[in-house]
Amino acid sequence: MNFKERKSSKNSLNSQEFSLPLLSEERSPLYSTTPHNYTNMSLERQVRAKLASKRCPEQEKEAQNWIETVLGAKFPPGELFEDVLKDGTVLCQLINKIKPGSVNKINTSGGQFKMMENITNFQAAIKAYGVVDIDVFQTVDLWEKKDIAQVVSTLFALGRETYRHPEWNGPYLGPKPSEECKRDFSEEVLKAGQTIVGLQAGSNKGASQSGQNMGAGRKILLGK
Repeated sequence: MNFKERKSSKNSLNSQEFSLPLLSEERSPLYSTTPHNYTNMSLERQVRAKLASKRCPEQEKEAQNWIETVLGAKFPPGELFEDVLKDGTVLCQLINKIKPGSVNKINTSGGQFKMMENITNFQAAIKAYGVVDIDVFQTVDLWEKKDIAQVVSTLFALGRETYRHPEWNGPYLGPKPSEECKRDFSEEVLKAGQTIVGLQAGSNKGASQSGQNMGAGRKILLGK
């Protein structure tokens, strides 16, 4: 191999060694700014705004006053309602005050999983107390502050349930639920009722299908 050929070979080798692949113009999904992602962000903002609009400051204040009265302690000044309740400790103390022993252990440390466990224990305790499942908020509603209005609604459901427990002497939250109206009839009255045909049914004397025109065709006269 002569010098020219060796030089040509060397230049070819150098070009292979130092040539860099062109960066792909395709972006990682992490940095994607497609209209689809913009739409998702816009929808999320709309959902958050809608949930925030559901909140009622008056009800939150009423629920806070109730909790403070039951526990005999004030919320820390300057802290938001949802921040005080977030770790579940206050909620567990609340149900333990209403029904002692409802939550055996209240976690005060141990990270977010222990705090979320407090919320789960509170949810289980109020269900056992009588609050129906549909009235109980989801853990993320409080922990991630996704729906604080639902958290307040659960507190009012718990407040209503306390009226049904005579061992609880108050304080109460919200109006007393209406009681079911039960009527007790004697067997004699029930038997008499079976022999009576309601007036709305009309007379059954001489009942027949004669004269009925249900489904009968109508005569339509044209040109009259």
